[in-house]
Amino acid sequence: MALRVGDKAPDFTLTSFTPSEEPVEITLSKVLKDKNAVLLFFPQVFTGVCTAEACSIRDQFGEFSDGNTEVLGISVDGTFPQRAFAKENNIKFPMLSDFGRDVIKNYDVVRENFAHGMKNVASRSVYVIGKDGLIKYVEVTENPGVQINFEKLKEAIKNTK
Repeated sequence: MALRVGDKAPDFTLTSFTPSEEPVEITLSKVLKDKNAVLLFFPQVFTGVCTAEACSIRDQFGEFSDGNTEVLGISVDGTFPQRAFAKENNIKFPMLSDFGRDVIKNYDVVRENFAHGMKNVASRSVYVIGKDGLIKYVEVTENPGVQINFEKLKEAIKNTK
């Protein structure tokens, strides 16, 4: 069942090596105690569109992370490829590994078929979640080669209190 604006965001705990060199477990409900969250789901690290998207967020980080918002990148890649991707592209926000694919299922963003025969990766999508745990904005692209709408995302962040 697709999640919509106003729905309670499913909680999760995932592991990240970025931006630290040590593994860190990040739990959404703990992030939401202090900040709003942007969940940036993407199919696979080191692909062209995913790299462009992550670098766009990196370059405009101040607009996306206004001090009141935490950006969390989520893919089914393992933590080691994510760490290499973050290092190569100077990504400072946490990249979370949903290797078990539980979170993409709970957020209903599973892309059954992707490039080169890959199956069950994250659809390119973004969720803005308020400190109250409710979804404030959702965008899921039909085509993984199409970027999310950064202007609408910025507006959603601005309007999330």
